[in-house]
Amino acid sequence: MPDDKSSPMGLFKKYLANKRIFKNREVLRHNYRPQILPHRKPQIDELASILAPALTNETPSNILIYGKTGTGKTASVHYVGAELENASSLSATKCRVVHLNCEVIDTQYRVLAQIANSLDDLDAHPSDSARNLIPMTGWPTDQVYAELKKQLENSGGVVVIVLDEIDKLVKKSGDDTLYNLTRINSDLRLAKVSIIGISNDLRFTDFLDPRVLSSLSEEEIVFPPYNAPQLCDILQQRADLAFIDGVLDGAVIPLCAALAAQEHGDARRALDLLRVSGELADRENGDRVTEKHVRMAQEKIETDSMVECISTLPTQSKVVLYAMLILERMGKRIFTSGEVTVVYREIARIIDLDVLTHRRITDLISELNMLGVINTRVVSRGRYGRTKEMWFDAATSKIEEVVTRDPRLDDERLKQLDINRLRVMLR
Repeated sequence: MPDDKSSPMGLFKKYLANKRIFKNREVLRHNYRPQILPHRKPQIDELASILAPALTNETPSNILIYGKTGTGKTASVHYVGAELENASSLSATKCRVVHLNCEVIDTQYRVLAQIANSLDDLDAHPSDSARNLIPMTGWPTDQVYAELKKQLENSGGVVVIVLDEIDKLVKKSGDDTLYNLTRINSDLRLAKVSIIGISNDLRFTDFLDPRVLSSLSEEEIVFPPYNAPQLCDILQQRADLAFIDGVLDGAVIPLCAALAAQEHGDARRALDLLRVSGELADRENGDRVTEKHVRMAQEKIETDSMVECISTLPTQSKVVLYAMLILERMGKRIFTSGEVTVVYREIARIIDLDVLTHRRITDLISELNMLGVINTRVVSRGRYGRTKEMWFDAATSKIEEVVTRDPRLDDERLKQLDINRLRVMLR
């Protein structure tokens, strides 16, 4: 082991010695809020026009915002919200914006408590110590709602509540939270509430009671995906702040933009590609970011997301996937759902796992296809009917490594799997 104790920075010295690539890589993170949002002016202006009545102490319409991941929805709402709060400091009406991420805060109790506690924090004097007005568990929901109304009345003015990933809240907890929030103005005298819901899922409204949907979607704004030239503009804006001048080859930004445009115009994907490309060049102690680094970054990001996806699968899905790996090991590049079922049942028998029906196995295969772990197609076998064929798109060594981390599949008994017997069974 090398002795790095002579340097105060020890092991990390060589990584910090020369900044050849980045000036500030943080501007390439998803949570960075730029002052200017390229190609979102129409949506920002529409959002501002809907919220403008708040500055004259009128209740703005509720808004539903739709769009795929990475289309600038959250960044635009943060920007307009900050502008609204700034403008209200010059007007007679107090306007506050409370942002909630419903992937984390996903029950009625927690949503109501978080809004009340956020307002309490905004109204607190800077010298006051931090506190929670409402505990995050333990009270009856009616009491939490009553405390929220009291807090709103004490604060006065207009409060805009932003429910980011609102679909996650509805799918987990139903629409009771939205029902109460969309009707809260009828219980208030000194305060007014407007709701902005943000969703990647255009179909989540199918889960809503028509009365809730009518109240919530008084206005709707759709954020379209970015195209490749628009993504180039976004990346160039960030690259000017993130990278040392001259380190990016001319092809890097267009390639990152083109690859992300194929992924439904996702600006987050484009930023990840650019950042990881720079990090790979940096780790090589290089002084240029090239097209080669973008290709490497794409492979790394896809591998990392695949590993995370596979590692969180239930055991039955991993066993189905392992059966496919066995088939590929047997030399089959393309295999059918029937063949997967035969191998799956043999594995399940060896490790004492409950055996699923063929129908359920087919459902799990469809889920693996939807997640991008495998590719499938339905083919006709004439009078023998139709069958589903599947195959792996990329090298399977990493997939097998992740699958066999499951204790059920890291089993000595699987060494008993007789490949020759399987060949006979599959004839």
